[in-house]
Amino acid sequence: MNIRIRSIAGMALLLLFAGAAPAQPYPGKPIRFVIPYPPGGASDVTARLLGSKMTETWGQQVVIDNRPGANGIIALELVAKAPSDGYTILMANLGPNAINPGVYSKLPYDAEKSFATVTLTTIVPQVIVANAGIGVAGLQQMIAAAKAKPGQFKYGNGGNGSANHLAMEMLKGMAGVDIIAVPYKGDAPALADVMGGQIQFALPTVLAAITHVKAGRLKAVAVTPKKRVPSLPEVATVAESGFPDYESVSWGGVMAPAGTPKAVIDRLNAEILRILKLPDIRDKLSGLGADIVGSTPEEFAKYLRDEISKWRRVAKQANVRLD
Repeated sequence: MNIRIRSIAGMALLLLFAGAAPAQPYPGKPIRFVIPYPPGGASDVTARLLGSKMTETWGQQVVIDNRPGANGIIALELVAKAPSDGYTILMANLGPNAINPGVYSKLPYDAEKSFATVTLTTIVPQVIVANAGIGVAGLQQMIAAAKAKPGQFKYGNGGNGSANHLAMEMLKGMAGVDIIAVPYKGDAPALADVMGGQIQFALPTVLAAITHVKAGRLKAVAVTPKKRVPSLPEVATVAESGFPDYESVSWGGVMAPAGTPKAVIDRLNAEILRILKLPDIRDKLSGLGADIVGSTPEEFAKYLRDEISKWRRVAKQANVRLD
């Protein structure tokens, strides 16, 4: 009997120690990094740079998962419904995360409540460009030309509800001009038609336009951030050109599903901030025309709330709806 009691007590002790064993440190398995765009764009390149360094440091593979389509809804729904364990993360972006809530009446995710913010990684400036042959030297000349021929000028954007669509609609509302929106499947085909004269203007990222601007194929009319862009220092901002309240930038950041443990969020945040400070990463991201940020989760959450509120107002004023 005593032997049986001792045996049961020993088993109970083993179970007790097993239950108290510490959880496997994060990360203990591969991480899926979801991107709402196809390979090759700024979001994809940024995620791949971060993922490769995370893999080197942690010894766990960061698997890049491109899920383009439906203005980013496919990717965001996937991440919103993923387990909240830190093994699925999102390359967040202005369009899917901040503009979609203003242009769709119903989404399969809540832009604020379905995700936990990790860090704002980059801000990517945009630039208004014109066909080089129409003689527009600055924003006020562009506005004067558009007012002289209402409804006759056209601008290209990356699709209805895209970041550059809303950015130009915001300017149109402030300036009181009538320029017709023409949707394209990205910046490249829109810029080709500006250079070809089929349309007169576009509002791409600086990255997409700068080679054509430097070669004289496009005229840079104004840049969209509050401050001038180092790669185009001679080009005035929209704010400097008569619209002090105007600002539009594309941005990228990292998120995880809501409910992801704070310890995991903090570990991701610390690692990504470390990577963003590496000279080779800074050089590569700067080469994309990106300003490197890095923030706390709380700072990114506030930035996101402000962006959602801002673009919701713009969408309402411009009457941009996608459903």
